[in-house]
Amino acid sequence: MTQTPPEPGQFWRTLIHLPLRMLKALLGWLLALVILFEEWGWEPLQRALAWVGRLPGMRWTERRIQSLPPYGALALFLLPTLLLLPVKLLALWLIGQGKVFSGTLVILSAKVVGTAIVARLFTLTQPALMRLAWFAKLYGRWSVWKTALLIQVRASWAWRFARVMKHRVKQRWQHFRASWNAQS
Repeated sequence: MTQTPPEPGQFWRTLIHLPLRMLKALLGWLLALVILFEEWGWEPLQRALAWVGRLPGMRWTERRIQSLPPYGALALFLLPTLLLLPVKLLALWLIGQGKVFSGTLVILSAKVVGTAIVARLFTLTQPALMRLAWFAKLYGRWSVWKTALLIQVRASWAWRFARVMKHRVKQRWQHFRASWNAQS
């Protein structure tokens, strides 16, 4: 039984591709964390803004948004991204000035507020956006990809470990509260 020697450049190709694969995995996990945040925050934040939308002046505004034509809805849907850009630049400037905590707080606040606004706008504009064939096609692909990514993340060791730890902390907190209330 003889083995064929490896191709001359295969070692170097493998060596070069290793950091790329590691970077791809790291970026995949970072993207998964962003998507998980969006997934976690999307519904509650959208419901919070729906509550605001029930206020008298806001009902009229939401009806106007729902009546937009497809490209008007698309422009409105993309508007928060443009409006939050100066806020994110401010956050980077703060971080550059050595105010890391303030800059991080601004970025996180912008992310939460931006997610809430985009979630609500998407809910209001989705019927119009889906009338754009290319948008509906991209949204379908995005949904399938996102679902597959979330399944992969939720099946990972890290996710399962975090869920077990969350359950244990929750149990201990409930036990602590019950013993605290019993002493009072």
